[in-house]
Amino acid sequence: MSDFATPILHFYRLIEEARIPQRADRSAAGTLPTRAYRYCEAVTAAAGYGWWVFPPTDLQFLWDGYDIFWQCTGWEDWLPLMPAAQFPGFAARFDEAAPASLAGCSPPFLTALPEPGTLQIWTGLLARTAPDWSLLVRAPANLPLPGGFSMYEGIVETDRWFGPLFINLRFTRTSVPIRLRPDFPLAQVQPLPRMAYAERTLSVADITAEMAGFAARDWADYATTIADANADPDRSFGSYAVSARKRSRRNCPSKAAACGSG
Repeated sequence: MSDFATPILHFYRLIEEARIPQRADRSAAGTLPTRAYRYCEAVTAAAGYGWWVFPPTDLQFLWDGYDIFWQCTGWEDWLPLMPAAQFPGFAARFDEAAPASLAGCSPPFLTALPEPGTLQIWTGLLARTAPDWSLLVRAPANLPLPGGFSMYEGIVETDRWFGPLFINLRFTRTSVPIRLRPDFPLAQVQPLPRMAYAERTLSVADITAEMAGFAARDWADYATTIADANADPDRSFGSYAVSARKRSRRNCPSKAAACGSG
């Protein structure tokens, strides 16, 4: 586990036009209902867990059921993706900056994958995590995406694999342009300790299959959470949110800034 003096995650931007990754917002960019934002800590904690990454430029895609066509917004023509494309002007910039031995090794910006209607987009970023930490790459939590595609989730062991941070999409709509804006989150990346998803962790869950198996402690905890709270006519809204936020502040090593809050 890394201490707070050492960042868990380090982003490297190669495409300068790309927006800098941004801490995910607990209000899901203001789209959460006010009641959820104020009282539902479960929703806001999920929305704010991680960082948003963005498309490097304004893009449009068109899938006809077989081929994928693309354009940067403002271009007159649609280009077929056959099967990959570089970000405009990036290959030359990469060769100028990289060691001579890496000339011609710039990552592709767009790649049509073998499965129909699937696309890989490079965010223009690389990422490195602290030892024994990985990155979960997923759709933004609780933030509705533009229609016409769904996103594959993946866990990348970025403490061992230092390469392009890609997003994989699957188109769900044909013959209609799909736009990705550079100022709207494309994905959310979330740091995970490797032990959280290790087989030895996930293979030891216990299950109580019927209420007869509840212990006295289980019933007591249920009473505290549900029955006792509902029996209080003067209870405040969002008591779980209040207690969870207090616990978070107690666990913070110094001040809110050290916890990345804001």
